[in-house]
Amino acid sequence: MRVGFAGTPAFAARALAALREHGFTIPVVLTQPDRPFGRGMALRASPVKTYAVRRDLTVLEPPSLRSESVQAELRNWPLDVLVVAAYGLILPQAVLDWPRHGCLNIHASLLPRWRGAAPIARAIEAGDSTTGVSIVRMDTGLDTGPIVAMQSIPIGPRETAGSLTERLENLGAAMIIDALDALAGGEALPAMPQPAERVTYAAKVGRGDTLIVWTHDARSLDRRIRGLSPSPGMQAAWNGKPVKVRLAFPLDVASDADAGTVVAVTADGIDVACGEAPPRSVLRLVELQPSSGRPMPAQAFAAGYRVAPGAAFEPGR
Repeated sequence: MRVGFAGTPAFAARALAALREHGFTIPVVLTQPDRPFGRGMALRASPVKTYAVRRDLTVLEPPSLRSESVQAELRNWPLDVLVVAAYGLILPQAVLDWPRHGCLNIHASLLPRWRGAAPIARAIEAGDSTTGVSIVRMDTGLDTGPIVAMQSIPIGPRETAGSLTERLENLGAAMIIDALDALAGGEALPAMPQPAERVTYAAKVGRGDTLIVWTHDARSLDRRIRGLSPSPGMQAAWNGKPVKVRLAFPLDVASDADAGTVVAVTADGIDVACGEAPPRSVLRLVELQPSSGRPMPAQAFAAGYRVAPGAAFEPGR
């Protein structure tokens, strides 16, 4: 069976690897164009492109799929099905009609909850106890197509986006293999319409999402830090310079100190008052990364940057 693939991040690369290792013919791979990265803003290939190029797979990087010339080029590769995973581009109807059996999307949520670009981050941020993977027959809506398969997994109490993504990408890879094996065997795939209720949207993570606001309570800050860990991470400031908070957790204590104020420095971390009004909650910072250095324990940061009770972290900027 001729299986095309469209995806960009590591989550998608895991699915592509599973398809290739299972023995499917992969005539073409679509991914986002190389993007500037890091301080030097050098162009960096997506994880999907990196994997595909190393395996001598044909890779296309159109900036959009809306032009007729791009759509005509795609038709040079007849497909039985197109698998899509975190691709990042809208598929117009002409592209949805390209493969003989249509397009199947691997989406990292239990649809219709968390349709959209950042389902893993938003599930952790919201405090969800369960998530999963939905295999969807794609239509022109945003993750609105009928469900082909769905499996759930629990979200751990200290889960980060990094650990949850790894579990979901493995689950998604296994599920898409099962669906394609059924399709190759002549089975008609299920197509269960999504319920109209319980729809939520997982908005794309923007710069504003990555800036710590100390007037937010410690538990919500903890969830957002974990939801954006390890990348892009959450950022505060110390003495006017950015510092990334890589690991933290809320304490079961309260403080009358102003939001952002350091209330204690111990061998276990830096405790910071959070919230709009006293008594405020307290967030323990465990691992920090200054803008010019590597990640370090909060105790080491406190020693090196002279962090003491009564001083204050600033909001991210």
